Amino acid sequence: MNGISLKRLYSLLRKEWIQVRRDRMTLRIIVALPILQLFLFGYAINTNPHHLPTGLLISEPSKYERTIVGALQNTGYYDIQLYASESQAEQALAAGDVLFVINVPPNFDRSVDRGEQPAILVDADATDPTAIGYATAALGAVVGSLNRDLPPGRQTQTVNAPFQFVVHARYNPEQLTVLNVVPGLICIVLTMSTLLITTLSITRERERGTMENLMAMPVRPIEIMIAKIVPYVVIGYVQTILILVIAAAVFNLPIRGSVVLLLLALGLFVASNLALGLAFSTVSANQMQAQQLAQFTLMPSFMLSGFMFPFRGMPVWAQWLGEIFPTTHAMRIVRGVLLKGNGVEALAQDLWPIALFTLVVIAVAVWSYRETLD
Repeated sequence: MNGISLKRLYSLLRKEWIQVRRDRMTLRIIVALPILQLFLFGYAINTNPHHLPTGLLISEPSKYERTIVGALQNTGYYDIQLYASESQAEQALAAGDVLFVINVPPNFDRSVDRGEQPAILVDADATDPTAIGYATAALGAVVGSLNRDLPPGRQTQTVNAPFQFVVHARYNPEQLTVLNVVPGLICIVLTMSTLLITTLSITRERERGTMENLMAMPVRPIEIMIAKIVPYVVIGYVQTILILVIAAAVFNLPIRGSVVLLLLALGLFVASNLALGLAFSTVSANQMQAQQLAQFTLMPSFMLSGFMFPFRGMPVWAQWLGEIFPTTHAMRIVRGVLLKGNGVEALAQDLWPIALFTLVVIAVAVWSYRETLD
C-alpha cells in the first residue's frame, strides 16, 4: 500500500484525461491562446509605425510641392491627403483621422529661390509620442530633396538648406509619455475590474445554487442583465473619478474637455464591458471557464488598442481587429477629451462602435440566458 502502483496511477491518469477532454472550451482556449500570442507579438507589435495619415495644406500652386510631397512619401512614414482649408485639417487632427498636418506657406517658391529659408509648419498629434517620433526624425532627410530643382546658381552657392520644417507638437508639447499612458490606464483599469467581476456573476449564481431562485422569479432575462450591470456602472464611475483626481494632482494631467461628456462616454464603455462579462458568464459552465474567456479577451483588447504600442504601427488586419474592441475607441475618447478638448462631434465616430458592440453583446447574453432556462 505504501508503494506506487502503476495500475492505480494509470487509472487516475485516464480518469483525469477523460475530465480534461470533456471540458472542450478550456481545451480550445489552451490551444488558441499561444497561437494568439504568437501572432500578436510577431506581427501586430511595431514601435516604428509607417504610412501615417498626413494632411497637406497648400496656399497656392507650387513648383516645389510635388518634389516635397514625393520625398515625404518616399520616407515610408507619410500618406498624404490634401485638405481644402485649415478648419478641415484641424478637425481631422483633433479626431485622430490624421497624425500630421503639413502647411506650406504662401509664396513658398519665391522665398526658396531668394534663399530666405522659408519654414513649412508641421502640426503633429503628440498624444502618443512614440507614434510620431521616427516620422518627425525623417523630416531632416526631406529638406535636401529640392537641391536638384533649384536654379543652377542656387545649387552651387547654397550653404544652408533651401527650407526648413518646424514641428509643432500638438496636445502634448513636451511629448511626455505619462500624458499618453495615464489616460490609457483609465480604460485598462475599467476593463479589468468590470469585465472580470461580471464574468463570474451568472456562473457564481449557478454554482451556489441560487440560479434556481432567479429562474423561479417572475422576471425577464433582460431585467436580470440590467440589474447585474447597474451597480458595477456606479463602481466604474467611482474608479474613473479617483483616477482623474489622482492623475491631475500627481501627474499634472490636463483636463481640456468636458468632464461630464467624458463620464457619459465612459459609462457606455463600462456598460459594454459589463455586457461582455455577462455574455461570458452565461455561456460558461463554471467560473474557471468564465475567467479563461475573460483573460483570452483581455490580451488582444489591450495590445490592439494603442495603449502599449502605436495603433498605426500595426498591420491593417490587426487594426481592423482592434476596431472591434471597445477599449480601442475608449482610448481615443479619453485622450481626445483630456488632451485635445474634443466635443461630441469629434467623439461620435468612436461612440457608435461602442454602442453597437454593447447592443450585440447584450443580445447574445440574453439569448444564452434563455437557452440555460430551457
